[in-house]
Amino acid sequence: MTISANEPVTGTPSAFPTGTTTLSSTSEDKQMFLELMVAQLRYQDPLNPADSGEFLAQSAQFTALEKMQDVSDRVGALLGSQMAFGAGAMVGQQVSWVDTDGTTTHNGTISGVTFGAQGPVFEIDGTQVPLAQLLSVGTTTPAPTTPTTPAA
Repeated sequence: MTISANEPVTGTPSAFPTGTTTLSSTSEDKQMFLELMVAQLRYQDPLNPADSGEFLAQSAQFTALEKMQDVSDRVGALLGSQMAFGAGAMVGQQVSWVDTDGTTTHNGTISGVTFGAQGPVFEIDGTQVPLAQLLSVGTTTPAPTTPTTPAA
């Protein structure tokens, strides 16, 4: 059994991480690591046994890699939550955005937001606009009020 050290990582990147991990992939990786370790032990030269320190180092590296992946997943979930809260707070804001052609700009007020795999998509005057197309955000200007004069 041969496993390439330069095996490509596959998957679809997302600008809006969900924070979920594939549990089956992690358990498969652990199982493969253990099978490789047992195979190394089984087929080692009895006159020249493998160094136990090397196995401990490999195990420590694998554990450290698992923990780093866990931290990465949690940071991704945190980023997704922050992006959701930020996008939700933009409802009612006056914005300008560039159209899909890259040259035409529009102005409008955000009336709603939906969340997809690629991030928040804003509902602006009946148009669906992804976050990446926004150019500027400002607050809606309140209607002018008539000043009251004190009664004399």
